[in-house]
Amino acid sequence: MKKHLVVFVRAPQIGAVKSRLARDIGALSAWKFYRDTTRSLLRWARADRAWQTWLAVTPQGFVDSPAWPREILRIGQGGGDLGARMARPFVQLPPGPIVLVGSDIPDLRRAHIARAFTALDSADVVLGPAQDGGFWLVGMRRRPRPPRQLVKNMFDGVHWSTSHTLADVTENLAGQASFALTDMLDDVDTAVDLMRWRARRPTNLIGRSG
Repeated sequence: MKKHLVVFVRAPQIGAVKSRLARDIGALSAWKFYRDTTRSLLRWARADRAWQTWLAVTPQGFVDSPAWPREILRIGQGGGDLGARMARPFVQLPPGPIVLVGSDIPDLRRAHIARAFTALDSADVVLGPAQDGGFWLVGMRRRPRPPRQLVKNMFDGVHWSTSHTLADVTENLAGQASFALTDMLDDVDTAVDLMRWRARRPTNLIGRSG
């Protein structure tokens, strides 16, 4: 069965991406950061034959936008909260394990994705923890497809964008599925996050895939 990497993306419009970061550094600078990080991720993700890369796009009207590389398969995220939107690929995509990530994680590299897929050799679900209590990656083994009730329960009642987000998901999984934690990474939501990332990762590292 083919492995599937699903990248959640938002239409790259000025003023429509990274709203919290935009409040700190301006809409244009936030858009440039999002554009560059997304381009870097898609550059190496689509070139790797170990998995099939998909884009899960919002808003729905931008699924066929020329902003995306033509050779990457695309689906719409659909409606609902973040949990409902993340659940859909696990139910709808062809058979095989899925790893789902966002496109605003500048430290994300190919090796992180490979380790997440490896974790699914022995666990039903894999999660990538973030320092703020959330998670940047979620994956599922799907044997070859997951029970719909498991997908629904995994994200049921989760307090999104809080320090309890990851804990809520792992509590939902308890007794229903085994799970593993993989590398800790962080997205960039504020100017403070951006300064911390720049301090440890010079800008010329954007685009490396190792």
